[in-house]
Amino acid sequence: MPDLQRRRWANAAAVYCFLLLLSILFMGPFLFAFLSSLKDNPTEWPPSLTVNQLRPANWAASYRLAKQGGGSGLWGGLAPGGSIDFEITYWTEEGREPAPPEVVIPKRVQGGAAAALSVEHWAADYVEVVGPYEISREPDQGGVLTTYSFTLVNKGDVPLKEVPMDLTVPMRQEFVSATLSPNRIERLGRTQSWNNVSSGLLPYVFSNYARVFRENYSVSTGKRLFLLWIRNSFFLAVTRVVTTLVFASMAGYALARLRFRGRNAVFGLLLFSMMIPQQVTFISNYLVLRDGVFGLSRLVGVPTLLNTYSGLIISGLVGASSVFIMKQFFERLPASLEESARIDGASTYTIFFRIFLPLAKPPLGALTILTFQGVWNEFFWPLVVITSPADKYPLTIGLLNLQRTYGAATFDWGPILAGTFISALPIIVLFIAFQQYFVEGISFSGNKE
Repeated sequence: MPDLQRRRWANAAAVYCFLLLLSILFMGPFLFAFLSSLKDNPTEWPPSLTVNQLRPANWAASYRLAKQGGGSGLWGGLAPGGSIDFEITYWTEEGREPAPPEVVIPKRVQGGAAAALSVEHWAADYVEVVGPYEISREPDQGGVLTTYSFTLVNKGDVPLKEVPMDLTVPMRQEFVSATLSPNRIERLGRTQSWNNVSSGLLPYVFSNYARVFRENYSVSTGKRLFLLWIRNSFFLAVTRVVTTLVFASMAGYALARLRFRGRNAVFGLLLFSMMIPQQVTFISNYLVLRDGVFGLSRLVGVPTLLNTYSGLIISGLVGASSVFIMKQFFERLPASLEESARIDGASTYTIFFRIFLPLAKPPLGALTILTFQGVWNEFFWPLVVITSPADKYPLTIGLLNLQRTYGAATFDWGPILAGTFISALPIIVLFIAFQQYFVEGISFSGNKE
């Protein structure tokens, strides 16, 4: 008996380890992408899971510095007359006299030229540096640890959102620690750079996420593009979900329950359309939209459906696979439900809306997830149909625009990873909310009693 129990525990442990390995393989890249989206330099080599933005000591420091400067501890800022006390420690080998760092407030902003155009007040024009002063010196393993202190004072009459800072020391004087960890260490360790020493907690941790929303705006309208891209994708996805649920449920019920001439031929055409890849038909679909659906749109004063949301919606009102899932589900339901309703005098519409449709929550939930995910992640067809302006892009095309903005020349991959992670959140939330219906809908659609 003990041997049998031991074998059972060993088998359970083996299965658990196997599932754990699979979860690491599937979730590992996702977790690594999230950690990289928080980094100042996500392309560092060799890659590391250590992220300064996730260190509690830096959380406390970023909150405390912003609060000390008269701003919000969560959102940051340096108020007029506000000051920030900062300390930094260097290691110097024995026999060398340590030198205080040169403190510079540069005219620099994250995001390059596009972000610089929106800056109203440069911190370099208002911030005065008091110090640095040496406050302690102690021996340490063949060298000396020297700590310096200085103060940044806002001498102007305007609040400052960003206060960048650079500290430079002579060669062979190594950086050890600071009140807030630097964003970059450059010039062979001589220069330590901070993007914003008064950032506050949330902008410090989610700096790349804030940049995605702040730095991308329309030149013509001045609106924040990333919010527009999210709104556009939600509009397209929700609209397609509604049209798919309506037309797929009605068509599935008709093919499963109604008897009419040509039903088998229609179902055969449905199956045939599922076998044709989108790449085969996209040229013909493009021409149909270009001509306004055989010229019918001209009747309402619309010469073409290209570069319109109407074109995207009309070209994908309902998919053949959605109709197939609903047909399989309705065929599974017992015929006695329909027969009893007809005996009571119910019409076809009453049977569909009052009896069959309320029972179809599992496949409708599955279609909601599949359709929303398909439209939310759709890239090729929106890229063909929607060309300009950037205000009309869905989120997938907007991410391509981010790649051109940040990745092409500057190799600034942090905002790109942040935007990609944001785009994945609605799908994750939707799947968690509808996962029960998703599993039941797929199982019901594949079985027939």
